[in-house]
Amino acid sequence: MLSIEVIRREPDRVKRAAELKGESAPIDEILELDHHWRSTTARAEAARAQQNALSKVFGRSRDPSMLPEMKRLSEQAGALMSEASELLAARNGLLLVVPNLFADDVPIGRTEEDNVVLRSWGDKPQFAFAPRTHYDLGEALGIIDFERAGKVAGSRFAFLSGAGARLGRALVQFFLDLHTSEHGYVEMQPPFLVNSASMLGTANLPKFGDDAFKLEGRDLWLVPTAEVPVTNYHRDEILDSQLLPLRYAAYSPCFRSEAGAAGKDTRGYIRQHQFEKVELVKVTTPADSLEEFEALTRDAESVLQRLGLHYRVLSMCSGDMGFAQYKKYDLEAWCPGLGRYLEVSSCSLFNDFQARRANIRFRAPDSAEPLYVHTINGSGLATIRTWDAVVESYQRPDGGVDIPPALVPYMGGLDVIRRP
Repeated sequence: MLSIEVIRREPDRVKRAAELKGESAPIDEILELDHHWRSTTARAEAARAQQNALSKVFGRSRDPSMLPEMKRLSEQAGALMSEASELLAARNGLLLVVPNLFADDVPIGRTEEDNVVLRSWGDKPQFAFAPRTHYDLGEALGIIDFERAGKVAGSRFAFLSGAGARLGRALVQFFLDLHTSEHGYVEMQPPFLVNSASMLGTANLPKFGDDAFKLEGRDLWLVPTAEVPVTNYHRDEILDSQLLPLRYAAYSPCFRSEAGAAGKDTRGYIRQHQFEKVELVKVTTPADSLEEFEALTRDAESVLQRLGLHYRVLSMCSGDMGFAQYKKYDLEAWCPGLGRYLEVSSCSLFNDFQARRANIRFRAPDSAEPLYVHTINGSGLATIRTWDAVVESYQRPDGGVDIPPALVPYMGGLDVIRRP
């Protein structure tokens, strides 16, 4: 969340940033509550000071006539402190629904049409035949099944089987090996269920509660991404600055209700209630966060390059970047069968927005008080859409699919998925 100091100092800037993100921000109400909280706290402290002064006089004089006034001041101070606590809770609750600011170089816009292509890599694959979609190929090869998944779980689920399931597992193993052996990330195996405090710490609550799955009768949520448990790994901690930046890579299944995506990508293996990805998370100092954000993006890009997939990097505009992000890049892989790009990674810089919620700080050599860290994360990569891009980009005229050379060792030497 934003600090109250920023809102006090620059209310118009915060309002404008929220407007350009397409979000609402109750800034006037927050400032009114903040004013009342400060004035009520001052009155409570004044009453407490008068009570303490009177108590000292009473201690010397033992004058019983002073007791009624002492009692009145005590009750007044207590009532005012209780009122101040309620005002503070109300103010802090509203702070949770204020979106983050965004960087000066973020493109201004409202929809995905206003995002800016920063760069691209590779060429779109060319075929001497009409390329097929991943779902047509997968069903013909017997490696994906939507119909039986619908019978078992409902819509927006899929079964992978045989070489298709192994391809999904190969991608995860390849992602983790590359990031841990070459990019310097520490592998984590996090819980796949988290409490509300963890969801709040990464700004999934309260805003995105309808997009997540909660266990009935339990304070446990299915993780929407490994970002949630891994970022909260250091919740309520003060870190040594010499240990920063911390770099983590974690695999997890991800569960999302897609409440805000009705009617989108209902065909194919694209927008599922359950999917997998490897998440990259960094905890760093404010001075290094922008550089680390760019480096994390390059780490995600390198996966696509090793797989030989054409992709582009988008700088997300203000209206399409998200509630919590300060800066965001999307990596989109080309899917020739679909004839469009699919997002396979979102790389986000949050500044101290998440750290304030999760209370993650560090001790800086030149600061008497602990400072809030900056957090960064990005998919490295999302498995199902990378699966789609591989299947469509490496399809053969006979209906089979070649395996990218980087994945052949993870496929047990299998280099082609053929028709049964």
